[in-house]
Amino acid sequence: MNREAIDLEERFSHFDEVWSPKVIARLNDYEIKLARLDGEFVWHSHQETDELFLVLSGSLTIQLRDGNVSLGPGQLFVVPRGVEHCPITDGGQVRVMLIEPAGVINTGEAGGELTASHDDSLA
Repeated sequence: MNREAIDLEERFSHFDEVWSPKVIARLNDYEIKLARLDGEFVWHSHQETDELFLVLSGSLTIQLRDGNVSLGPGQLFVVPRGVEHCPITDGGQVRVMLIEPAGVINTGEAGGELTASHDDSLA
């Protein structure tokens, strides 16, 4: 059992790449991930799970087919399972925390060049 606090700033200092979530902790069958986002992602969905976005810094819009959700630091949004969405940053890099079941692929059903490999090196 790890008895040390996880310092988010320290964990962010270990990577610069965007759209490539890093696992920093586990909670039951869930992974807590940090990610840097910049620009527009790909439209995708996760048929088997909801996806939680918690903005730590910057401004993020979660584009949905029926409207958008704008988020700033300290705000979160849960994208329901099966809902197509596309995150886009609003002028610069955004830092987020994601909470998802273990093994969720960042591009969901869409795949493509932005699909990140599973990285739990920061856990």
